[in-house]
Amino acid sequence: MSVHRRAFAYFRPYIGATVAAMLLTLVGNAFNLLRPWPLAFIVDKLLPASANGTHGLSIWGHDLGGWSLPAILAIVCSLMVVLHILAGGIGYLTSIMTLRVSLHALLRLRTELYAYLHSLPLKFHDERRSSDSSFRVAYDSQSIQSVYSKWFFIFQSTITLLATFATMWAFDWQIALLSLLVVPFMVLAIYLYAKRIREQSTDIAEQESAVLTVAQEGLSSVKMVQAFGREEHEVGQFKKRAHGSLEANLRLNATSMKSALLVGTLIAASSATMFYVGARHVMEGRLTIGQIWYLSTLLLMLYQPLEALTHIAWALQGAAAGVQRCFEVLDRENDVPDAPDACELTETRGDIAFENVAFGYSADRLILQKVNTHVAPGQTVAFVGGTGAGKSTMLSLVPRFYDPTAGRVLLDGHDLREFTKKSLRNHISIVLQDTLLFSTTVRENIAYGRPDATEEEIIEAAKRAQAHDFISAMPDGYRSQVGERGGHLSVGQRQRIGIARAFLKNAPILILDEPTSALDPTTEAAIMTTLEELMRGRTTLIITHRIATVHRVDKIVVLGDGTVLEEGKGPELVQRGGRYAQLYRSANLG
Repeated sequence: MSVHRRAFAYFRPYIGATVAAMLLTLVGNAFNLLRPWPLAFIVDKLLPASANGTHGLSIWGHDLGGWSLPAILAIVCSLMVVLHILAGGIGYLTSIMTLRVSLHALLRLRTELYAYLHSLPLKFHDERRSSDSSFRVAYDSQSIQSVYSKWFFIFQSTITLLATFATMWAFDWQIALLSLLVVPFMVLAIYLYAKRIREQSTDIAEQESAVLTVAQEGLSSVKMVQAFGREEHEVGQFKKRAHGSLEANLRLNATSMKSALLVGTLIAASSATMFYVGARHVMEGRLTIGQIWYLSTLLLMLYQPLEALTHIAWALQGAAAGVQRCFEVLDRENDVPDAPDACELTETRGDIAFENVAFGYSADRLILQKVNTHVAPGQTVAFVGGTGAGKSTMLSLVPRFYDPTAGRVLLDGHDLREFTKKSLRNHISIVLQDTLLFSTTVRENIAYGRPDATEEEIIEAAKRAQAHDFISAMPDGYRSQVGERGGHLSVGQRQRIGIARAFLKNAPILILDEPTSALDPTTEAAIMTTLEELMRGRTTLIITHRIATVHRVDKIVVLGDGTVLEEGKGPELVQRGGRYAQLYRSANLG
């Protein structure tokens, strides 16, 4: 299906408004065709009558002898204003109706695109820049508005062309035919330039996306940039990307200007030919001065939309490029889908098992292979190993951020794929190494997993996370803004809010991904005390490089080279003298 046909699907709910706008266009065109008539009437009727000393005249067989020429002139001039108001008013209504339709379609596409991006698995987001996805939602999506407005303009222009041509034919068929001689050449020009303009428009979108990426990365890391004195380097990177956008814009505008020059030349040649023939017909008495003036006005009405149509055709190619970038996302297959027969998970004991699990981002690059381990209900299990051992990847399989390439992950004896992702994740709380906070209030961040929580429940969760005191000391308490990504808070404070969030959600399964690695020893000890209360009575999976914090947990699973090397209690593993014992000694613990 073509890009344009897919885009039109977004306008179907508003077909009634579109049809109404089309009907208004027909009426508006009739008034537009009448607008030049009063001046032609003045030139052909009133001025000759005044020059001949006539005080009245007839029109369409009706004697206007009872009317003075000044009175008739006043009426005709007033008619000019009336026709302008009628044509302009209908044009205004048409524009408002089409604008509302296009904006509603834009809202629908943006919402669908944003929602689908949230539903796509992490693998998709790992493969592309977040700024590129943001650019498609914020900017590329606007192209669908252009598609609708441009196609409606094509309809309007086509109606104008047909009506104008028919009117010109009624006056002088030779001039009418001459006015169409330019059309085949304009169609050829559109064909020659359309593909080039579409490709160059796509290039601009990609270059602008790259500019946004560099700007976001540089500004979000400004502290590090300044610390390392890399301001000039970052500005150079930005300038390089911005220069690429500049070059792409120059290429597109050069192509557009060349095409406009070609089309303008064709129209000028056709107009000159028409005026030559029209002037000859006036000399021969076949047309009056008023009629040739009226025909010249109609010629402008004919060529203005005709010239605009060429630009619209090229603009459509640019709009299609933007819409296509949106559809590329919507066409992306969700490789972690809900099964058609997936059921809702209503409760769980928290019994988790990995059976012969393998996973890789590609078939030739496996991160996990033949992983087998079991986490009993209410048990706390730590996953340790070197960088790149697959710890975070393994735990990402539990909430189904990814699905195993082979094998399966079981919950209470059932494959996770038997449950809907939403219901599964409702039973899991996650505390990350760097707690992600949104640019809103403390209260809303704590209640993110349970937006319907009461004020008392939120305060209780904060107290259990030992966050209530510093929150109460903030200027607006729980209504205080945390800043972008929690920038107004310390690392320890952000972590406590993340823990409060987990307390409030009260899920039976808890995943802790390096929850204390960014903290100083004193803060870490305080946070671990809080986490111990959070873990109590829950099935807990914890990832850490700090052996001392997990040495006494129920079980430790040691990962290496994407598989389980050993598992057991910390003291037992030390006695075995294997990989865990090496990690234990390297941490200066024994």
